[in-house]
Amino acid sequence: MKPDQAKLEIPFIRAVRRSSEDVTLDIDGQIFLAGAEDTVATAILLAGALPNRLSAVTGQPRAPFCMMGACFECLAEVDGVPLRQTCVTPVRDGMRVRTAKGKLV
Repeated sequence: MKPDQAKLEIPFIRAVRRSSEDVTLDIDGQIFLAGAEDTVATAILLAGALPNRLSAVTGQPRAPFCMMGACFECLAEVDGVPLRQTCVTPVRDGMRVRTAKGKLV
């Protein structure tokens, strides 16, 4: 599969919500609501903004995996800072997230 044809469709739903408070964040130019307790990776998954990057080695689509900072599959630009581990980055209101869709990272 060519990197520009990469598509990853994984249904992701929230099992439990700890807070009723929402924050607004911009993911790839679209505005989404996320729970105040969410990480950026959770918001990316719930928004369906997948794949969040392509593997620099194989060109295969990647998405957040371990959700604890060990695998580095969740890398994205957060508020202008590249290669942030989004699974350990809490969301905040007004945050701007740019996934590396279509880019090898």
